[in-house]
Amino acid sequence: MSDLKKQLRPEISSIVLTENFSLEEKFQNEVLRPIIKLQHDIILCCFEHYLQQNKGSIEALTPVQTEEYIANIFKTSARLKTELRGLIIGQFTLEEYKNYIGIPSQLNRRMNNMILQRIVSCYV
Repeated sequence: MSDLKKQLRPEISSIVLTENFSLEEKFQNEVLRPIIKLQHDIILCCFEHYLQQNKGSIEALTPVQTEEYIANIFKTSARLKTELRGLIIGQFTLEEYKNYIGIPSQLNRRMNNMILQRIVSCYV
């Protein structure tokens, strides 16, 4: 099952791996970025569903307002962040999950930032 999960992930050619990367940077580039790219459509769908449930709208906002609005949602909605992180964590292999639970706060912060950037880039 682990090999199948890894095979599903897209390759990101812009990733350049060096030995100088910290454990968090290596995990981010080898695991998080490909999974977030793989889960792109469902991440956006989840965010749009959140907006619908909370009667949020970003159509009439300027790009700067849109970015601020989305960033504010990420600051205030622990439920949304947890749900979005779950979409990523669910794609980990057992070995990756064991690595993740060793440093969850640092990796959660990285996941949140990457997901936020991906959502903002789609709306701005």
